[in-house]
Amino acid sequence: METDKKLIGNQEWCSFKSINIPLIKARIDSGAKTSSIQSTNIKRFKKGKDLWVSFDVNPIQDNLSIVLRCESKVIDVRIVKSSSGITDKRYVIREFVTIGEDSFEMELTLANRDGMDFRMLLGREAMENRFLVDPSKRFLSGSVSQEDIDKCYSHLLHEKSGLSIGLLATDKSLYSNKRLIEAGKARGHEMYFYNIQQCYMRLDTVTPEVRYRGGSIIQDLDAIIPRIRPSMTFYGCALLRQFNSIGTYCLNSDTAITQSRDKLYSSQLFSGNDIQIPITGFAKSPLDTKDLISMVGGSPLVIKLLQSAQGKGVVSAETDKAAESVINAFKSLQANILVQEFIKEAAGKDLRCFVVNGKVVASIERTAPKGEFRSNIHMGGTAKKVKISLEEKRLAVKAAKILNLAVAGVDIIRSNKGPLLLEVNSSPGLEGIETATGKDIANEMIIAIEKKLKFKRT
Repeated sequence: METDKKLIGNQEWCSFKSINIPLIKARIDSGAKTSSIQSTNIKRFKKGKDLWVSFDVNPIQDNLSIVLRCESKVIDVRIVKSSSGITDKRYVIREFVTIGEDSFEMELTLANRDGMDFRMLLGREAMENRFLVDPSKRFLSGSVSQEDIDKCYSHLLHEKSGLSIGLLATDKSLYSNKRLIEAGKARGHEMYFYNIQQCYMRLDTVTPEVRYRGGSIIQDLDAIIPRIRPSMTFYGCALLRQFNSIGTYCLNSDTAITQSRDKLYSSQLFSGNDIQIPITGFAKSPLDTKDLISMVGGSPLVIKLLQSAQGKGVVSAETDKAAESVINAFKSLQANILVQEFIKEAAGKDLRCFVVNGKVVASIERTAPKGEFRSNIHMGGTAKKVKISLEEKRLAVKAAKILNLAVAGVDIIRSNKGPLLLEVNSSPGLEGIETATGKDIANEMIIAIEKKLKFKRT
């Protein structure tokens, strides 16, 4: 059967010249009635007798450094149900869109799509009488290269300004590492990625060096951003000491990272500096297991390996007998563990406060998945933006300061005794908290380096 409708794929590139969006990738979704575009910082205002809105759009997925400020007339306000079943009140605008060679006017709802794979969704109302969809293909209306994207958004990037910043990590493709490189480039800096495992050192009083694969000497770096996996702590911190010896500023020092990774030592520092933590016990002999359990308030309780990270090596024990079995099993393996009181009233929730240079720049509440007590989003938990109290802010800032961390993810739990500090992460991930809050935390980390080095853009 002949048709004058054009064939499009499951995703296509669009542009909205009327609101200055040169490129944005849309998911083509015939299951959705309305179309939507990712929008944050939405502000209402009047233009004559008409209601208008201004809003921010991050047109490129996973790049919060590129921000467009748009304005449009509001044609309606609707209650929209998302695919997850959540209802939301959204502003509706009408703008001309271009897809390939076709331009037409369409309605868009303004929605925060930070947690979605695409910044825009094209629904069936916009496709009606215009397009047919081949779900097995994509970009049938024209592909876009990275060079095209860079050219479209070059006016939003600063010219290269002189700082050379290295990112010391293991996996370049991780969200946090990609974001930091993007944020640094967006502020005009030269960004370099160095795999910890491919760096090595020359120890010498006259010419100490750090070398990278193939023998190239890493030199003239202004700063290093360390993102060191727990399994690479020893070697990663040795590299940081070497970088420090050749005059490179490290955003978090080797000493600060080592202290934060030692849960026993950091707990001793916190309790010695009047920071409230859950009652914690530590012992060597299995003979003391029963008293150890009693000392922290009995079961249920939490048992942590000293080297645990991201919720791994952390278990709960519902009864004293179960706690004894787990503790003695760990001790038989010569594992160092902490035994900690279980805060029932927290109901599987905690706070992650992201601290940069002595300031809480973002905070989220994390909720554990059903049947779990750990609220770690890597294990299926959820996160949402939350406003924390002044007391909680002070606790987060003080904890980071005690460990001398310029950047820290501080985990706090709300109890009947007030906020309690759980732990401090020296290499906190950005994905969960940036997605939940919409804040450009990677940019804050780059600014922290600029301030420390007293850098001024010319």
